[in-house]
Amino acid sequence: MEIIAINSIKGKDLVVITPVLIAVNVLVYFLTLDPLSHIKYGLNVYFFEGAWWQPLTSMFMHASLSHLAMNMVVLFQFGYLLEKELNAHIRYLLIYLGGGIVTSLLTIYFMNMFGLDHNVVGASGAISVLFGWFAKRDPHLRKGLIVSILIISFIPLLMGVPVAWYAHLIGFGLGYLLGFVL
Repeated sequence: MEIIAINSIKGKDLVVITPVLIAVNVLVYFLTLDPLSHIKYGLNVYFFEGAWWQPLTSMFMHASLSHLAMNMVVLFQFGYLLEKELNAHIRYLLIYLGGGIVTSLLTIYFMNMFGLDHNVVGASGAISVLFGWFAKRDPHLRKGLIVSILIISFIPLLMGVPVAWYAHLIGFGLGYLLGFVL
């Protein structure tokens, strides 16, 4: 057994929100395997008929186990880095959840404006906010993150995989803007 000094477990070494977000995403995935759950809690036209919870709940829904795994690996990587960088758990949670909700709202209005009758699920809109925040705050990462967001948004489409590319781009743009103020 190793003894760790209490002083070494404070500040930038403490990451608590990212593992909780990952755990909630995994739990929600296994609790909502029923396709009707995806309609009720995913982001779709029912938002305009009173399903006000969808901008939040859709961020925790995933279409498949591989979709969940891919998003959680990226959330672990970028969420962990951002949470350590900010050293402010509430601020980090605000960027992730607040940015994800605003991304969802902008996404549903984009879909409505263009007549898209999709059901959008996944954490990638909120994760894209993290990408955008890093792109604004770290010029050395900017080009790579822009390329990454374009790849994850459009390569799956070329492979026939339905991806809400607009949610990725909206989230990235929102995160970039948040980088100016947070």
